[in-house]
Amino acid sequence: MIKRIPKFFRNYYFITTALFLVWMLFFDSNDFITQYQMRRTLHDEEEKKQFYLERMAEVEKDRRELMGNPELLEKFAREKYLMKRPNEDVFIVVPKKKE
Repeated sequence: MIKRIPKFFRNYYFITTALFLVWMLFFDSNDFITQYQMRRTLHDEEEKKQFYLERMAEVEKDRRELMGNPELLEKFAREKYLMKRPNEDVFIVVPKKKE
């Protein structure tokens, strides 16, 4: 029965190499599937990084505009944080939900 297998496939080096490749592709902790998932995760994280870098630049631009214009800064503080001047009343109008 062993004689029916070609001599090349019975070679010690071929068997060792084949077992090594099977081990590395499927059973190792850094197998092919894990590498693919890690590469995909890295790509997703790089996209998130790019989004946050753009968002940081946008916020920095808004910050420079606010700090350079006192009227705009006061408007922002009043709308966002509901700040008011002394002896001033603030009324918050909430739109009615449509049913």
